[in-house]
Amino acid sequence: MRIILFEFIIPRRPVSLQTKKRENLQAWKNFVRVEAQKVWKDSSPITKGDLQLTLVYLCDEYPADIDNIIKPIQDALVDLVFEDDSLVSDVDSHRRFLSDPIEIKSLPSLLQRAVIIGKECVYVKVSESQPLEKYL
Repeated sequence: MRIILFEFIIPRRPVSLQTKKRENLQAWKNFVRVEAQKVWKDSSPITKGDLQLTLVYLCDEYPADIDNIIKPIQDALVDLVFEDDSLVSDVDSHRRFLSDPIEIKSLPSLLQRAVIIGKECVYVKVSESQPLEKYL
C-alpha cells in the first residue's frame, strides 16, 4: 500500500516550463510554493527515500502540455516538501477536461472536491514510491 506523505491543490491554471515569459514561470513557482506551505506542516523537508509525485491537471479549453507542468511544480517543492528533486524517482501526470464526465467515487477526497468545484487546478500528491513491478 502506498503511503501518501502530502497532498494539496493548486487552485490556478498551471504555467508551462516552455513559457516565453520567464517572469510568469517564476511567479507560478512562487504561487505553488505558497499553496504547498499552507498544507505542509512538517518543519523540515523529506531527506531520504524514493518518492512518487502524482499530478492531476483539471483543465478547461486549450490546456498546457502535461509534460511541461511537471518540472515547475516539482521545483517549487524543493527545500519545502523534499530536500532535493533527485528524491523523486517516479512521476505520474494526468490531464482531464472539466467538461468531460469524471467518476469521482474512487478519487481521493481532496481531488473529489476539486472536480466538484469545477475550476482549473492541479492536484498534487507526494507519496512513497512502489517497487517497479507494481507500476507495470
